[in-house]
Amino acid sequence: MDYIAKYQKWLKSSFLSAEDKNELLSISENKEEIQDRFYKELEFGTAGLRGKIGMGTNRMNIYTVGKTTQGLANYLLQNTESPQERGVAIAYDCRYKSREFSARAAQVLAANGIKVYLFEDIRPTPELSFAVYHLQAAAGIVITASHNPPEYNGYKVYAENAAQIMPETADKIIEEISKIKDDSAVKIISLQEAQNSSLVINIGADIDKIYYQKIKQLSLSEDIDKKVKIVFTPLHGTGNRPIREILESLNYENLSIVEEQAGPDPEFSTVDSPNPENPAAFKMAVKSGLKKNADILIATDPDCDRIAVAVFNPKIFEKCNDEANLFDTINNYVFKW
Repeated sequence: MDYIAKYQKWLKSSFLSAEDKNELLSISENKEEIQDRFYKELEFGTAGLRGKIGMGTNRMNIYTVGKTTQGLANYLLQNTESPQERGVAIAYDCRYKSREFSARAAQVLAANGIKVYLFEDIRPTPELSFAVYHLQAAAGIVITASHNPPEYNGYKVYAENAAQIMPETADKIIEEISKIKDDSAVKIISLQEAQNSSLVINIGADIDKIYYQKIKQLSLSEDIDKKVKIVFTPLHGTGNRPIREILESLNYENLSIVEEQAGPDPEFSTVDSPNPENPAAFKMAVKSGLKKNADILIATDPDCDRIAVAVFNPKIFEKCNDEANLFDTINNYVFKW
């Protein structure tokens, strides 16, 4: 089936809402856009899905998420022990449609009789991994596109060992997804019905408390100057609350936040790229750090599974005659993990 035929099939589908069909109608005269949206299926890679948000087979939307989740459900029911009782943990970040995509994944899993542990609000990807381990779940899903631009979202799958799925597992899930030829094969119930049946269980603060405590136990040394001056930016992502709470509970006395970047923002409006490995993402943190005489700067990406640290080096800063020169040289002292 060519891309025009796929486009027409979506327009005629009884499963699409009027709003979604209107989005497709708005591109009816744009063959290049239709081709880009429908020339292939959004590919399920080693970690899962990632793509632009929008209607089409090559886009992130509730239909591609639903189909992928049905394939995952089929895989779990055939290849894992007691997935219906053990369940699947689901988390999501602050990106556009993240909440909707996580809800659709929960609806499909619940319709297949698989219990879901759904985080009540945005959470870091590492906490999703921990939740899979702690709850002894059969799998985990996190809706995120990591540090990609705002128009993207994604769908990562975690195995029962709390790590991202391996290629051989991904291949088996892809095989199950490929068997789904029509939306009618995707089982779905309302979120309210799933919650009333205890198939979807909301989680949040209970997991946070245990997770934070486990993190604090991983500290390598207590012999650290708790007066060290730290400036932290979550780059509009999920890291603000957990990192602040953990560092404050470890008695670090001089922790400051880049307030302009503290709140969740799917546009990541203060940076060109919300990637802490890009020195330009530190621009506001540097300004704040200089004002507060900070010793270190810390930045995390939107789903808080990537971190970078900049350490103050007075010898290099002495060579910077103005702010422009400062940002030209910052790449020399941003260290990445």
